[in-house]
Amino acid sequence: MEQMNELKVVSIRLVDEPPLFSKRELTSPKAVFEFMGQELQKYDREFFCVLNLKSNNQVINMNVVSVGTLNTALAHPREVFKSAILSNAAGIMLLHNHPSGNCTPSREDCRVTKRMLAAGEIMGIPVMDHVIVAGNDYYSFLENENIIKKDGNYGENIAEKFVPQRERAR
Repeated sequence: MEQMNELKVVSIRLVDEPPLFSKRELTSPKAVFEFMGQELQKYDREFFCVLNLKSNNQVINMNVVSVGTLNTALAHPREVFKSAILSNAAGIMLLHNHPSGNCTPSREDCRVTKRMLAAGEIMGIPVMDHVIVAGNDYYSFLENENIIKKDGNYGENIAEKFVPQRERAR
């Protein structure tokens, strides 16, 4: 008669693999566009993505949070920060595309950005920027809006953290 109470032993070993993404540091919104723009501009519906970043702004991984319709994609803080927490990210970068080719943010884009900034502040995972990709152009909330504070109102000085120390020294 077989033992019914046997437990199998399972072991897991973590192996340090080479990065899936470039080791290049994302030091500006333009660098983010160059890194992900080609990928996002080819879709016929909105994709909302998050880049999880190390403290030196190198990409840990990318997560597609939502695939939407022609002109909208849902983004809930729970889904956005889930991969950041699991990846032990020091910060995140929000990205989504506008298949229309117009990179001007909608009211909803601004509302979502503010909501993610507030959630990031509470969780201690700063939102470095929200970049909208449209065709061969992009829109950066950090460069164009007062939503992502450059004066440290969201805890850390986001604008300074986005540009590594060695570039600021130049």
